[in-house]
Amino acid sequence: MQNIFTAEWFIEFSTILILALTLPLAALMTWKYKTKKLKSQLYWSVGLWLFALGVLLEVIFSFSVYNQVLIKAYLLAVALLVGFLGFGSMNLIKSKKLVNAYAIFFVLASVFVVYSLVAGSIGDLLTNYVVYGPLPLLVVLSSAILTFPAAVAIIWTAVLTFRKTANLKMLSIIIGVIIVSLAGTLYITGFPAFLYYSELIGIVLLWLGFI
Repeated sequence: MQNIFTAEWFIEFSTILILALTLPLAALMTWKYKTKKLKSQLYWSVGLWLFALGVLLEVIFSFSVYNQVLIKAYLLAVALLVGFLGFGSMNLIKSKKLVNAYAIFFVLASVFVVYSLVAGSIGDLLTNYVVYGPLPLLVVLSSAILTFPAAVAIIWTAVLTFRKTANLKMLSIIIGVIIVSLAGTLYITGFPAFLYYSELIGIVLLWLGFI
């Protein structure tokens, strides 16, 4: 009997539900940026649109549609969304030097990710309709260089911001950003379907923070 969490219908339903929750949230974040003009909201909105693109590609993968262009676009979106969420978090602090230094790092690391994906060939990474398999070493290295510092930046600014504001809505947003930014790495745990739990939890926390 097939495990319900790896069944094709469950993966399709999960990805479509997450996409349905993500698109209006990304639109809401973009609207908030247009009204308040906060740079953190600008970069977070870009990160959420990239997250939506990644989830859309997961929907496509769940229907067993797969090729080099799609998987490379997916891996690029996953890496860049973490970078943009990290950049948005960095813009919550007051140090222009740190923000500018991160911006330079972000651009250079992103170029490295793009190069690693263009130069390499990605095999078939689909297992039970989700991305789950070994990546080329150069892709792993470039993605790690971009995403690990971004994750540290997100957590660091989260602690600083909550200590200053003690705002529960802000805490919900920050935890949601952390979970969403880390969701793309969870397929290595041996339970690939858990990726969708983390994505769903992250999006729900973001909604709770913004409503």
